[in-house]
Amino acid sequence: MLKTTGYILFTISCLSFMMIFVVPWLGFSKMQIAGITTGLIIVGEVLFYTSLIILGRSFWDKIIGKLKFRKAKSIANNLPEQTDQELLNK
Repeated sequence: MLKTTGYILFTISCLSFMMIFVVPWLGFSKMQIAGITTGLIIVGEVLFYTSLIILGRSFWDKIIGKLKFRKAKSIANNLPEQTDQELLNK
């Protein structure tokens, strides 16, 4: 039951962040849009961190694993190593 609550909180936090893009088209004034957007950001952050506390480290590692991109081989890996003195002489 606790994991289900964590997933529900995570889903609501994602929805609150998505609602930020919808609010300007709902016919509110600029001040109301600013207030609603600020409220959605605060609610989204609080619910996100609460869901992380409930779901634990394994869920955080799963999120990070989905967001990591493959590291491209850098050109520097293929070059021979140079000493600091050689770099200063250039």
